[in-house]
Amino acid sequence: MFAAIKAGLFYFGTVFVAGFILGIIRVLATAPRIGEIASVLLETPIILAVSWCLSDWAIRKFNVSRAASQRALMGAVAFAALMFVEVGVSVFAFGRPIEDHFAAYRFPPGIIGLLAQIAFAFFPLIQRSQR
Repeated sequence: MFAAIKAGLFYFGTVFVAGFILGIIRVLATAPRIGEIASVLLETPIILAVSWCLSDWAIRKFNVSRAASQRALMGAVAFAALMFVEVGVSVFAFGRPIEDHFAAYRFPPGIIGLLAQIAFAFFPLIQRSQR
């Protein structure tokens, strides 16, 4: 159980850093040129590919059991940490009211991002069946 929790936190942290870097590039370089929705659609497959690789790496690094419950726990821990930190960054670093943060999930860029985050959460479980 502890391996899955540690792997989930590691997975979250590494993907968060990658996503933060990609987000900066999206906001400063691509969105002004091609629009917000197109830039999110461009960024999404990149972060999903990075997430897939980092999930596999975390599973191997922390020797997470092949049991579905352990892989699901890893994904759940990673998803919960991601949602918690994302809200924190939105509210405390960018000064957005919490209502505005959650309201963003009603629009295409937010929906696309949330769907990608849900996929991110399922990657450890999906990779269980790949080996």
